Amino acid sequence: MKKKVTVIGAGNVGATAAQRLIEKHICDVILVDINGDMAKGKALDLNQAAPVEYHDSKITGTSDYTLTKNSDVVIITAGIARKPGMSRDELVETNSKIMTDVAKKAVDQSPDAVFIIVSNPLDVMCQIAFNVTGLPKNRIIGMAGVLDSARFKTFISMELDVSVENIDAFVLGGHGDTMVPLPRFTTVAGIPVTELIEEKRLNELMDRTRTGGAEIVGYLKTGSAYYAPASSAVEMTKSILFDKKKIMPCAAYLEGEYGINGIFMGVPVKLGKNGIEQIIEISLKDEEKKALEKSATAVRTIVQDIAL
Repeated sequence: MKKKVTVIGAGNVGATAAQRLIEKHICDVILVDINGDMAKGKALDLNQAAPVEYHDSKITGTSDYTLTKNSDVVIITAGIARKPGMSRDELVETNSKIMTDVAKKAVDQSPDAVFIIVSNPLDVMCQIAFNVTGLPKNRIIGMAGVLDSARFKTFISMELDVSVENIDAFVLGGHGDTMVPLPRFTTVAGIPVTELIEEKRLNELMDRTRTGGAEIVGYLKTGSAYYAPASSAVEMTKSILFDKKKIMPCAAYLEGEYGINGIFMGVPVKLGKNGIEQIIEISLKDEEKKALEKSATAVRTIVQDIAL
């Protein structure tokens, strides 16, 4: 029986994620949006591409959550996008209301699903979904570190003129300006990146990674990144649906790991059929710990501000 994934939000991120899910032969997709006609139109267009792309996965567009019943994974992308000059934090009020509404509707239909949260501000949206769904912490996962790490890898690849396939890297912390790239754990074909890029330049690449989303917003003017976020969510979904147990940096609910309690933060996790099957703790140096604590404080401040 083919796997079933619900994607909530038929905007750029959601529609792109749906496209990649079906064209990679991963699952059937229910694409949900408050604008049901838009979701239906995009679904029909994607179905008509199937004979050209050679796949038999089906996509259904709707505003009716009953069609999402018994989904294996729910990807939530719904929310307003950032505008130039707008921080992720400024999205909180509007997107928290949207997240509360759609997460409740989705969990009513698919109480056994794993939820992947993409909406921004990511770490806070995870907290809201966790609270309103009542799901165990292993089944609420934030898509942040996969994207942030991909950006870091991209900039390293561009700097060294090497294949992105040679690069292993990951980023910890909140999804925002306080994220924590870790050059000490970053390698190029097994070679520590610190031996290939001088410290000053590497710091510049890490700063660019932290503001990677804002840089794209600045170019687009009226939207935000969607190709890479969609790809990141799809990669997480594959690991869950096929029980691949891949280790990825994702936003997870911490209860003492890394000395952090009661919030979602980006950390290395093992993703399998049960969602987060293990949070992996690595030894951090003092400066890395301080950076992670700073990131945690930033996330906790927003969570407290909206009285979660």
